[in-house]
Amino acid sequence: MTSFDEQVDAAFAPLRGRPGVDKAATVISNLADYGFVWVVLAGWKARRRGADRRRSVVALALPGFSSLLVSRTIKQAVARERPDEHIAAKVRTPTSSSFPSGHTLAAFCTAFVLAETEVETAAYVGFAGAVAASRIHLRAHHASDVVGGAAIGSVLGLGLRPIVHVLTPGSRGRRRRRVQGMPAGATRLERL
Repeated sequence: MTSFDEQVDAAFAPLRGRPGVDKAATVISNLADYGFVWVVLAGWKARRRGADRRRSVVALALPGFSSLLVSRTIKQAVARERPDEHIAAKVRTPTSSSFPSGHTLAAFCTAFVLAETEVETAAYVGFAGAVAASRIHLRAHHASDVVGGAAIGSVLGLGLRPIVHVLTPGSRGRRRRRVQGMPAGATRLERL
């Protein structure tokens, strides 16, 4: 694992110290801090009353609490030290142990749960990937912390998705799943 971490760190080294890249990594990391970007997205999705609002609230709260619980439990059990040199940037200084990356775990978990379409899933998972890269770039985590966070977050998020569907009957995501399962000749009324 040390060899993997060193190789990835060496790949990021030429990008560190470049103002544009450092700034982008800082912004992305801060957007993921305390789930800020996910709260904004869920708020946008919750702008209409009813089942879709309920789904947005559940799809934000369930992965938020679950990822926090899982991350803290694993961090306490593993107690891995963070990289020696944290890049001086305008991000919150990490105080917990390094494995897994909590930012990355929460980002991947929420990305899979909050997304309702394939396009949203691709966009949200892409952002989660950017969060992961920013944590390595800023030396807040070792690469293996980020890979572990992405894997655990993805599995957790994919496991929570069906629970959100059960808890939010009538939501747009639920309706879309039913329509996709209907025969090609089904009328609009049958699809609803």
